[in-house]
Amino acid sequence: MYTYPIDYDQFTTDEIIAIVEFLALVEEANTTKIDPHVLSAKHEQFRRIVNSISLEKQIDRAFEKVSGFSIFKTIKKYK
Repeated sequence: MYTYPIDYDQFTTDEIIAIVEFLALVEEANTTKIDPHVLSAKHEQFRRIVNSISLEKQIDRAFEKVSGFSIFKTIKKYK
């Protein structure tokens, strides 16, 4: 078990919930087959919330370090 690499002071509670749901979906996408439309919709929501390419990359690197799953590679695989 690990904690998600999120700066909890930077986001609202609703935004944190959406980010965690997206990261959990990335994990699920790497362990089972999921609907690519759902992943795409959650990814768009994640990008709107984070709203910074550098922060997206930072979260992706930190998430991959703790989980072994890359957001970028997962999205690319499902496109």
